[in-house]
Amino acid sequence: MKKLFKVLAIILAAVIVVVGSYAAYVLLSYDRLEDNITLGIEKGENLSLNSGDSFRIVTYNIGFGAYSQDFSFFMDGGKESRARSKESCKENVQGAADLVAALNPDFVLFQEVDLNSTRSYHIDQYELLREAFPKFSSVKAINYDSAYLYYPLIKPHGKSLSGLAVFSKYNILDSVRRSLPIATDLSKLVDLDRCYSVSRIETDSGKSLYLYNVHLSAYGGDASIRTAQIKMLFEDIKEKTEQGNYVICGGDFNHDLPGNSAEVLNGADKAGEFSWAKPFPKELIPKGITMINNVSKDGIVPTARNCDIPYMQGETFVIVIDGFFVSSNIYVLRSENLQTEFFYSDHNPVVLDFKLI
Repeated sequence: MKKLFKVLAIILAAVIVVVGSYAAYVLLSYDRLEDNITLGIEKGENLSLNSGDSFRIVTYNIGFGAYSQDFSFFMDGGKESRARSKESCKENVQGAADLVAALNPDFVLFQEVDLNSTRSYHIDQYELLREAFPKFSSVKAINYDSAYLYYPLIKPHGKSLSGLAVFSKYNILDSVRRSLPIATDLSKLVDLDRCYSVSRIETDSGKSLYLYNVHLSAYGGDASIRTAQIKMLFEDIKEKTEQGNYVICGGDFNHDLPGNSAEVLNGADKAGEFSWAKPFPKELIPKGITMINNVSKDGIVPTARNCDIPYMQGETFVIVIDGFFVSSNIYVLRSENLQTEFFYSDHNPVVLDFKLI
């Protein structure tokens, strides 16, 4: 019996050492990226932007290449923690890139672009996207660089280095990464770093077009953090518009943009069950900025799905969390949530055609 207790004590001590060492690693490795990081620009054809022309911009969260239609994710209550394979991950990223390229965009905003992550087999997805848009100027911003997540135990999610990417037919003069507010207590260890990027393009009128690429915090989170992120974003945008510039802000806002898309698309019962995406606080939108609403008489197309189960039309919870905000000197010609049935990602792309006035 004494030998048994001794063995159990040794096992318990070993577990404590392992768990303690891992906790220390997570604490010591935590480090937020600083604010106002100047981003490097990959130059394209160096085209000039004429304000009288019409343009097209697309935003698309590519879900780090993991989310084929039959993929479910452990953080949503599903089963999988990584892309199925290196090959399938590449296929999804390339498929998403080809889908967007076929739309003939002038500008593209991508979110959840992995640069060197366990979950996506260390594929540099930014370089894959650049292959699809070889003549475009482009910018990448690291959204988060997280410690190794040793869960699930059988196939851990691992370490994630993931970012945002902007592609433009027209010359990007400069670009900066802005750090968004996140939790400051111990919950910061599970609240991934968040940012948005701001890229400036000069027009023939002398004004600048500022492209904001955004990926706000997910899974509801603390209400004060959500509010602080949105306030910071809009204060920055307001400053640019008050100078007379053009602004388009697009991306994954992780809020129900129309405010009721969860209920409209899924019914009240399911909307109550999946309440992680809160209604966007429209009262925080400053004067001179408009949210583009893609609700039409024909209905509404979702832009994201919950990944607790593989995608099944009519059964999977869907919602609108991706879209655009524009300044008052942007004339919107057309806007559409594209229905791809989530073939390459857990998101659908959103298209905006516009003119500068």
